[in-house]
Amino acid sequence: MRKMLSVMMAATIAGSLLAGCSSSTTETTAAASTAEETTTAAEETTTEAASESAAENTGDETIVRVGGLKGPTTMGLVKLMDEAANGESENSYEFTMVTAADEMTAMVAGGKVDIALLPANVASVLYNKTNKNISVIDINTLGVLYFVSADSSVTTIDQLKGKTVYLPGKGTTPEYALRYVLSAAGLGEDDVTLEFKSEASEVASVLAEDPNAIGLLPQPFVTAALAQNEKLSIIMDLTKEWDNVQSEGSGSRLVTGVTIVNNDFLKEHEDLVDTFLQEHEASIAFTAEDPDAVAELIAKAEIVAKAPIAKKALPYCNITFISGDEMKTALSGYLQALYDQNPASVGGELPDDGFYYVK
Repeated sequence: MRKMLSVMMAATIAGSLLAGCSSSTTETTAAASTAEETTTAAEETTTEAASESAAENTGDETIVRVGGLKGPTTMGLVKLMDEAANGESENSYEFTMVTAADEMTAMVAGGKVDIALLPANVASVLYNKTNKNISVIDINTLGVLYFVSADSSVTTIDQLKGKTVYLPGKGTTPEYALRYVLSAAGLGEDDVTLEFKSEASEVASVLAEDPNAIGLLPQPFVTAALAQNEKLSIIMDLTKEWDNVQSEGSGSRLVTGVTIVNNDFLKEHEDLVDTFLQEHEASIAFTAEDPDAVAELIAKAEIVAKAPIAKKALPYCNITFISGDEMKTALSGYLQALYDQNPASVGGELPDDGFYYVK
């Protein structure tokens, strides 16, 4: 009964987590995909920081408006959100979270937030759509896709030859990332059969019926699938496989989520943006230092229904903080891989150097 409850709760929060775990090829596709996978209507929650205390710390009374999606991209922000609510942050903040990607992109385009946490390729699309009026300031989440199966004999990408892989979202970034890794491993389209399902839950259903099938799933569907069938296990981490096929010194990474800033705000308040970066880095570091406390904060922020589920998912969400030149190298390499397969996935053209905030 306890195992079934875990599966049900994971499925309930899966849609909102997927908003950050797997981004789609365009803003419109991202919205459609998120809408299909979200089990409840999009919710919006706003947290206003204790402005007076923070303003005393920085000497600037400007409130920094930060938006994020309910998912891994925002999990690393919860410590800062809690500090801001208690008047302990350096900056004054107003936080907004939504469950649908199209809501957040509309807020960015409409100037309703100054800083936003978004899927990596959606940031590139926005850069082109807003006449280059945004910049990426950090990477907050790396890959969250895993190969799941009862067939433990498959441990490397080349061993997928002759196999069928079930995955959600044809024409989305999980497909492009997988095809990139397959190609780099010397496998062509005829070597591996990709069987697409409309939702990750359908892939999980295939694995429930045939544990020896191979599925590519994001968190928390991985956790749900493993809880449902003890024969299943994670056989490969797509993020690690991406890293394995990189040429020496390339620096390219499999990126899920990034943080962007409105360039008008950046020009007027660069000091506040730099302070945010410091506070964001500290908040993300806290997720590794005290996962129990972070899990409680994630549940409190209603990103995940229950703290135990959040704690179980945390190690697999690849929450990170990468900025500066390392960010530029990692992200540009990722976007290049997407562009090579489908230019529309990054907005039609690759962002120029102005896309990256590097000091």
